Amino acid sequence: MRKLFLPLTIVTAALFAYAPIAIANAPYESTMLLIQKIFYFHVPAWIAMYSALFVCGIASAIYLFKGRVEADRVAVAAGEIAVLFGLIGLVTGPLWGRKAWGVWWQWDARLTTALLLELILIAYLMVRKYGGPGSEKLAAGVALFGMVDSVFVYKSVDWWRTVHPKTSVVTSLGETAPAMMPAFALCAVAFVLLMTLLLMLRVKLAQQQATLNDMYLADEE
Repeated sequence: MRKLFLPLTIVTAALFAYAPIAIANAPYESTMLLIQKIFYFHVPAWIAMYSALFVCGIASAIYLFKGRVEADRVAVAAGEIAVLFGLIGLVTGPLWGRKAWGVWWQWDARLTTALLLELILIAYLMVRKYGGPGSEKLAAGVALFGMVDSVFVYKSVDWWRTVHPKTSVVTSLGETAPAMMPAFALCAVAFVLLMTLLLMLRVKLAQQQATLNDMYLADEE
């Protein structure tokens, strides 16, 4: 993993450096024009959040049923990163919505469930920090609940009436607006790579903290 870190960092930096150029060269959407270009950061941020959330949920399941401490460290790291990218999505969404809908916020199915999911992720971190002894397994259960809930967030625009665009907007982008696909794909890859780099750094930090704690305990004995 250490050998991959530097090449991934270079590639990720290059992608983010080129992203503004790719977005500027992408065509305007016919109705929203310039403001629609938030799409290239808004959707990839949620893709990165979902990726981190599923890493958190799967690692939590491994810890919960197998008791592997290493998996718990990965889960905590992924949970923190999921909160970060979820926050980016919740900030860029209203910026886009203000121009598209005329209001900063609509209490429709997608926005409401996305906000609830972010609160679940924050609750996961709070249980870990303030729950006391044994809170790790309780937090793992919260992470699994959040992972399952993410399916409802993603499908909410298809199941209920909502002002938010449906999931088919992204999946059909290659057919409806193929000129937008290269910029979108570039940004999506950049955000997922950034999530991966942050996860690697955070897991490494957790390992070093665990080693330091063991040294303190050994010294006290």
